[in-house]
Amino acid sequence: MAQMNSMMLAQLMKDMQDPEIMREAQKMMQDPAFQAHMKKVTENAQFKQHIEQTKKTMQDPKKMKEMEEVMTKKLKEGQEALAEAEKAAAEKKEKEGKEDKEEEDAKPAAAGLNLN
Repeated sequence: MAQMNSMMLAQLMKDMQDPEIMREAQKMMQDPAFQAHMKKVTENAQFKQHIEQTKKTMQDPKKMKEMEEVMTKKLKEGQEALAEAEKAAAEKKEKEGKEDKEEEDAKPAAAGLNLN
């Protein structure tokens, strides 16, 4: 599960570099329904408590350095896991493509046979 979270972090960072995804995110954030939902979320007591705790943590240079090191490590792990997953998916797709081509190549030869 930790690897999946790291992969999700790496994918998020990658997606944030994609201008098309960022345009879509900006459109979503301008939607009144989204804004109403976010207002409801930010008014939640647990959310406010979490934000206050985060602010306190960010004011402590030692804790910030620790958080940064953890995030850097998780991002690196996630990038490695994401690269492995992308490679495996590409290999699977290539293998399936070869199998499909072999089946297609075999069909014309079998179609020309007269079994009567």
